[in-house]
Amino acid sequence: MKITLRQLRYLDALAAEGHFGRAAERAAVSQPALSAQIRELEDALGCQLVERAASGARLTPAGKEIVERGRRILTEVGDLEAFARVAADPMVGSLRLGIIPSIGPYLLPKLLPSLASAFPALRVGVRETVTATLVGELQDGGLDLVIASLPLGDPSFREIAVFSDAFLLATPATGPLSLGAFGSAADIPTEALLLLEDGHCLRDQTLASCGALDARRLTRTGVTSLATILQLVAAGQGITLLPELFLASTPLEAGRVRLRRFDAPEPHRTVGLAWRRSSPLSTLCERIAGLIAEMRPELDGVPA
Repeated sequence: MKITLRQLRYLDALAAEGHFGRAAERAAVSQPALSAQIRELEDALGCQLVERAASGARLTPAGKEIVERGRRILTEVGDLEAFARVAADPMVGSLRLGIIPSIGPYLLPKLLPSLASAFPALRVGVRETVTATLVGELQDGGLDLVIASLPLGDPSFREIAVFSDAFLLATPATGPLSLGAFGSAADIPTEALLLLEDGHCLRDQTLASCGALDARRLTRTGVTSLATILQLVAAGQGITLLPELFLASTPLEAGRVRLRRFDAPEPHRTVGLAWRRSSPLSTLCERIAGLIAEMRPELDGVPA
């Protein structure tokens, strides 16, 4: 009996969900069909891949190894299918685009219409989540292209830096936190700094820009949105660093928040694109990078 791509896809879904019912929903099949295919895969390979229990499913050591090897096979098959589409017409088909939350809401409103105009036959699916998840999905072939802060640090990716996004200091317009003289990011008092919660790369970039800080003195928040951070600043709850891309598209309430640029060299992040070096969509990705570079002047203009 030979193994099939369908069996590998079902096993991958089970590995992701840890539950036969949820894995079946993920794979858009019935639970008995998914279970039967995985049993056939075990028979074909001659080893147990899954420990079955009423509470869910757990991969055996052999199962974990098969999942990792299977994902590489599925990624290669996906690239093969994409190559065939590209051979017919590189600008037709679908593009699975991943983007981080601190870029997506401020870049996509301009980028998606530009893509629709430049590539009218291209269908773009968008996945917005944190960098670590996007990197994993790009590695596994679940995404074709990622827009994030570079570098991502994976040698299997090709990366193109598109623009530099400066960080500005945002303080309350009035009150004690509005009076500090912060000539550089390193001057910011740790206990006043407001950050996104763990997992967001912008949090790490902000901390890096501020130099050595005592993490025990950081204000604890569960905030995942730059808009919420801005409202906390306006309410006098702290100060923060905000990217220019966000500020250029966000109206500020007059008299509540004060923005200030830092002395040179300004802290910043590098926004760019990344895709697998093996991807047949490289030409399309390069053209998208060019589109974003052309759009850059439209993304400027921080409100006073």
